This record gives sequence, structure tokens and C-alpha cells, in this order.
Amino acid sequence: MSAEKQAVQPTSKRSVEHKGRVITGACVVVVVALVVTLIFMVCSRGLTTFFFDGVSPAAFFAGTTWNPHQMGDNGQYLVGALPMIAGSFAVTLLSCLISLPFSLGAAIFMVEIAPGFGRRVLRPIIELLTGIPSVVFGLVGLELVVPLIRNAAGGTGYGILAGSLVLAFMILPTVTSLAADAIDSVPEAYKDGSYGLGCTRWQTIVHVVIPSALPGILTAVIMGMSRSFGEALAVQMVVGNAAQMPQGLFTPAATLTSVLTMGMGNEAMGTMFNDVLWSLAMVLLVMSLFFILIVHLIGKKGAAK
Repeated sequence: MSAEKQAVQPTSKRSVEHKGRVITGACVVVVVALVVTLIFMVCSRGLTTFFFDGVSPAAFFAGTTWNPHQMGDNGQYLVGALPMIAGSFAVTLLSCLISLPFSLGAAIFMVEIAPGFGRRVLRPIIELLTGIPSVVFGLVGLELVVPLIRNAAGGTGYGILAGSLVLAFMILPTVTSLAADAIDSVPEAYKDGSYGLGCTRWQTIVHVVIPSALPGILTAVIMGMSRSFGEALAVQMVVGNAAQMPQGLFTPAATLTSVLTMGMGNEAMGTMFNDVLWSLAMVLLVMSLFFILIVHLIGKKGAAK
């Protein structure tokens, strides 16, 4: 009986391992298929604008007039996407500039200044902010940020600044958490060496901790930019949704996501306007993939360093 048990056990283990490989391999195949299908679907529909509807890529990416239901003097539809692209980049960059100092300061405080308080109190608060729906941030921006800007600078209060402030609050938890993880991963030997040379705590943080954690901090910033670039609902509520080139921080503007959310449900599938909206979605997808590529490049350089 003992010999039979010894013969059965290896067979059973091999069977379990084989089933495990099959199940996990099937999961990988499903995930890869979903990603490839998504990219193929968006790109195929987005390229329809140029290959079947006859829209010039130059007119689409460099045009400044967005009115797909009308034609210009040259017989081309007015589908200039440059105002939305410029608005998306303006909102994304400004929101990151606003959020980064606060995120980095909070991350340093949580890890280096008061690690116990940061672990018990600040991290749960940040996790709570991460779970708040974007529509809540949009409502807060609509009721608080827009009136403040209107009273301080005049105008309607809607625009790039309002959208950037709302997005800065939205990406604050993401950037803070990733930056804190990067700072926390700095080896203690680096800090001990700095203290052994007579450096103060702030000198160690500025000259040792932050340079060592810089790849992770840059990754946090890029991830925040990725979320900011793709956010739709909160931006739509405060940016003004005016498809025109941004004239300043206090004038209404539009982003790729705001135009998509307003127009996609109102146009029939297969129409030229619907195809142009898919082209905007393709631009969003390409930018998201670009941000992910940057994250991987930063990670490789950081690992090599």
C-alpha cells in the first residue's frame, strides 16, 4: 500500500500542476485577447474617419474649428480636434503642477517625518480619497471651485483652471501613495550613511532620499497624468465644454473626454460624426499607451541605476 501511495502522489501533484498551468494560461490568453480586441476596435473605428470619410489628418489634428455637422469652404467637414487636444494637455499639465508639491510633501511627511502617524492616520485618509467617485469631485468643483474663480477673476468661472483644480484633488491620492511607496523603498543604509557623514535629516531627505526615489516619484507623476488625461465626468462639469482654442485659464474650453461624453450617445453608429468621436477616443488610447510606455522606461532606468 505504501508503494502505491508513493506512485499516486507524484501523479496527483503533476496533475494539479498541469491544471494550474492550464487555468492560469487561459486567464492570460483572455486578458491579452481583451486588450488586443480593445485596441483593434478603437483604432479600426478611429481610422475610418481618414480612410473612408475622407477627412484629412492635417485638418483633424491641426484644425481649430469643431463643427462636424458643417462643411468649410474647401468641402471638408469642420472636425479640427486641436482645441480639445490642447485643452486636455493644458488641464493635465496644470493639474500635475498643482498636485505635485502637495503630494510630494505629504509623502515625505508620512514616511520620513511622522511614519507612525502617517501609517495609522494619513494612509487611511488617502485610501478613502481614492475611493471617492469622480462625480463627487465634479459636484464639489461645480459648487465651490467655479464660484470662487468667478468671484475672484470674473467671467463664468468655467475653464482650464477650474478643471485643473478639480483634477489636482482627484490625482492627489494616487500621486501621494505611489510617491510614498517610492520613498519608503529607499534602503536604510543610504540614510545611515548620510547621517554618519554628519548630514541633518532634511539634508538627507533632499540629497539622498529624493534622488534615490526619483524614478518612483516620476512614475507617480506619470500615473497621475494618465488618470488626469483620461478623466471625463468631473472635467466635463467644470471646464465649460466650449470647443475652442483655450484663450486663458478663466475662459471655457473643452477636452477630448468632455466632447466624447457629450457626443457619443447622441450620434448614430456609422455616421461621420460618430467616426470622428472614435478618432478622438483613439487619440486618448494612444496617449494612455504612451504614458504607460514612459512608466516602463522610467522603471527600467531606475532598476539599472
